[in-house]
Amino acid sequence: MVPVPEALIRFILEGNAFIVAGHEEPDGDCVGSQLAAVSVLRRLGKQAWPCSAGPFKRSEIKPYEGEFVPCPEGTAREGARVIVMDCSSRERVGSLPIDGLPAAAVDHHASGNPWGEVVYLDAAAPSVTSMTLRIINALGTAPTAEEAELLLFGLCTDTGFFRHVDGGSPDSFECAAELTAAGASPKRVFASINGGKTLNSRLLMGTVLAKTRAFYGGRLLLSTETLEETRRFGLESRDSNMIYQLLQSIDGVETMALLRQENPEECTMGLRSRDRVDVAAVAKGFGGGGHKNAAGAKVPGSIAAVEENLLRAFAPWFSSP
Repeated sequence: MVPVPEALIRFILEGNAFIVAGHEEPDGDCVGSQLAAVSVLRRLGKQAWPCSAGPFKRSEIKPYEGEFVPCPEGTAREGARVIVMDCSSRERVGSLPIDGLPAAAVDHHASGNPWGEVVYLDAAAPSVTSMTLRIINALGTAPTAEEAELLLFGLCTDTGFFRHVDGGSPDSFECAAELTAAGASPKRVFASINGGKTLNSRLLMGTVLAKTRAFYGGRLLLSTETLEETRRFGLESRDSNMIYQLLQSIDGVETMALLRQENPEECTMGLRSRDRVDVAAVAKGFGGGGHKNAAGAKVPGSIAAVEENLLRAFAPWFSSP
């Protein structure tokens, strides 16, 4: 565990107004850490605005989209500081106008280009929400029930409701115990992450699963989602977590890849690994990043071209396809 830097505590205590930002295409860990941080800052008597470049594609975070506001401008922006949650690279924040302001970053991704006067990075942390809990405690306070539930939401998002937690990793459960004691409900969090799905989401998932192909003797599974399929079923119908979960249950699989054509010029790749393959290293070769077992990237080109390059990038990790 990396302790909270004293410089970060000073950065918070000495500031009066904060833009709390996150990465583009936020997930539950990003949203949960941002909103909990904003709540704590406001309890400390400071102005705080949750800001995101979006888009809010995931169904589980759509209910929180309305809580995010545009970055303050003019006199409201003067004297503001920036805290970036769940990423430490300026480019991942996207179009938010935060340049020129004092900045701190809180992240658990080992890859990227750390940015800001203060960087709190712990690659071993299960989530940035768990790091946010440490920050709250270091500030001499404790999370409210509402903050605790936001933090548990992010923790459960990044750990797959603890499916990805290995032996010798008590931090996740210690964090969950503290948050539950503070009033967070694992039952409500599970329902918010896994419930409320549409029929279109199940139809899209079936379409993607039906196109899954095996490479390298079945150790790599790859599927795709075309632009036409996205338009037909809608962005909110995507359920990547469940797709990865189902593919991971297949005997002999070590790595999963999902390629999506986001627009005519660009694809996104999502990569997951059981353990042996470092998908963050693979994603880094495409300008992306993440964790050893979960990573991704935005890549120019068509699905066919990106797929060919991706299979080539996995070659060092496997024998011939």
